[in-house]
Amino acid sequence: MIGHWQTLIPHFFRRVKAVAYVRERIETGDGDFLDLDWAAENSDRLVIFSHGLEGSSRSKYIQGMLPLFRAEGYDALAWNCRTCGGEMNRTMRFYHSGASDDLGAVIEHVLRTKKYKEIFLIGFSMGGNITLKYLGEKGGALDPRIKKAVTFSVPLDLKSSTERMTGGMGAIYTRKFVHTLNKKLELKKPELAKLGIDIAGANRIWDFHTWDGRFTAPLHGFKSADDYYAKASAKPFLRDIRIPTLIVNAKNDPFLGPGCFPVAELREHPFVRLEVPERGGHVGFLEKGRFVSERLALKFLVE
Repeated sequence: MIGHWQTLIPHFFRRVKAVAYVRERIETGDGDFLDLDWAAENSDRLVIFSHGLEGSSRSKYIQGMLPLFRAEGYDALAWNCRTCGGEMNRTMRFYHSGASDDLGAVIEHVLRTKKYKEIFLIGFSMGGNITLKYLGEKGGALDPRIKKAVTFSVPLDLKSSTERMTGGMGAIYTRKFVHTLNKKLELKKPELAKLGIDIAGANRIWDFHTWDGRFTAPLHGFKSADDYYAKASAKPFLRDIRIPTLIVNAKNDPFLGPGCFPVAELREHPFVRLEVPERGGHVGFLEKGRFVSERLALKFLVE
């Protein structure tokens, strides 16, 4: 139960000061857009934050951590996945846990239009999976201005994570996510019907495997839910990461299954370090009134 409390208390009861973002909208190659929220004052160092499932640049874990980096002289950018910035996107595509191409579009925009000497990546949950997948895909071809990355509560093995969230308390979390995702499906119901995707009964789905099979997979070019999990999970890409990277997954995280803790696989990795604290919950890491994840991220990136 401690893992649930460490997940729920920060989510519902943490108070953070709203960050005064400046929004920039960029166009994607497929005719869509991404909303980028900046907190910047012309530093030559930038931290890019990637949020979790149904999160946004306003998520508490981002607005709580971001000021620490601003106080150290870093500029900050929190980008919003498609449909998560407060406005529905244009295309039939939504977003998903393997959408590293959208993170790539954000980074390419920054590299092309800004003059940062050092860029650091921080990802939470789904955003952590996207970040790690992006780094692995780039491998040795990663732009040298991208120096380090830190990720928290990462579903490295999406199938394992999905199974962990099926039944019991996991089904309650899943139901919450599915409820908000279904609202987005309703907004595109006529367009989805033209693609042969029927959303009838979506409100009775209580597990991600069913939801991903009916919606995520066909909308994003995957053959099935299992095909999506296999191709979108970050774990197979970890071996190709070539910059110092920290993954922090708590043992009592109620969202992560056994496959999300590749301790043996990463033990000898020259660049990726996996830390598995006993406690932390999912994107919580609250200990004795302090959010240890924030100091941990700052220490790793600036050391």
